[in-house]
Amino acid sequence: MENQLHELRELASLAENQRTETGIPRLAMVQGEIPEHRLSGVYEPMINLILTGSKSMSVGDRTYRYDPATYFVMSVDLPAIGRVFPDAQTGAPYLAVSLTPDPGILADLQRCLPDSGSDGVFHSGFSVAPVTPELLDAWVRMLRLMRTPDAIPALAPAYEREILFRVLQGPLGWMLRDIARPESHLSRIYAVINWIKQNYMQAVRVETLAEMAALSVSAFHRHFLAVTALSPVQYQKRIRLMRAREKMSTTNASLTTIALTVGYQSHTQFSREYARLFGLPPSVDRRRILKR
Repeated sequence: MENQLHELRELASLAENQRTETGIPRLAMVQGEIPEHRLSGVYEPMINLILTGSKSMSVGDRTYRYDPATYFVMSVDLPAIGRVFPDAQTGAPYLAVSLTPDPGILADLQRCLPDSGSDGVFHSGFSVAPVTPELLDAWVRMLRLMRTPDAIPALAPAYEREILFRVLQGPLGWMLRDIARPESHLSRIYAVINWIKQNYMQAVRVETLAEMAALSVSAFHRHFLAVTALSPVQYQKRIRLMRAREKMSTTNASLTTIALTVGYQSHTQFSREYARLFGLPPSVDRRRILKR
């Protein structure tokens, strides 16, 4: 696998220290030191492959760290805090590529695979698995298209299907199957997650969210926690705080205005919860961010 990783590193070597488009639909890359505040946010579903260095992803009380021997799958929008690290031995900068799964392609692939059905269990919405030579080979052929852009329309769909097929066959395949099953038992939880993401500023009762999912309050709370590692209230708070941090780094609005904009009625409560999550009061963190 080392030869495959070496070629992938060469192919992705032009990546910058922010999301860098490749010219291939849904495929991006990133390289170098990335400020922590740019790695905290609401992540969309993705397959992330580390080529050099390592990365940690924290959601709730769960933290995964992965490296070039593993890949990461996130199947639902989650507020997460990421950190990247250079190679511990060589000091080479962090380098990674990511693919946003296309539900349409996943659904089509599943029609070609044996129906595994649903086990009725609400699994976590993110996890890490060992990478395989077959999966790396598909990534290599996909990234080679950056050197022959005229071939992207003809060949990228086939390579994308193979990457998704390999992941579907792997230990995290159940996560992608859930994305492609709008009628699955998790679809109700996903629908609530999407609603909270779009309406995080609003005050909402857990009972109302449980009704959206057609579940009892206790069952909804249990299943939501299993998928996101957060309670519904914690999920909403994380989105509010991460949106606030984003606004702090991109606008000149006052902290009070930002707190109100993301749904807080009390600046004191906003400051307390912000410091609990990010380790610094918002005023101090803003000064630190703007120095970067």
